[in-house]
Amino acid sequence: MRFPLLMAAGLTILAACTEVSGEADRVARDTAKGVVNGVLENRFPGTNTALLTDCIIDNASITEVYQIAEAAVLGPTPQTSNLILDIARRPDTLGCAADNALGAFLLGAG
Repeated sequence: MRFPLLMAAGLTILAACTEVSGEADRVARDTAKGVVNGVLENRFPGTNTALLTDCIIDNASITEVYQIAEAAVLGPTPQTSNLILDIARRPDTLGCAADNALGAFLLGAG
């Protein structure tokens, strides 16, 4: 009788932790996007950084996302910029950026 109750309580706690973790990850991703936009705008003024920002965040590990998001509080460092540019150079990130740019071009051409 006790085991099912303990199991149910454990699953409830685990579900709550997962929900909190998911929300923390979402906030970190949103925060990191702001940092990535700022770094890219400083590095490449006058470009539409939004097309690349989502690709960088989508191709970063959650650890990298948290490292980038930390720069929103402490300010970006050269290591932050290097990390962002390293992620931007990954094949999957480049493919995503190309797809986004082509999609934006095609939507704008209509």
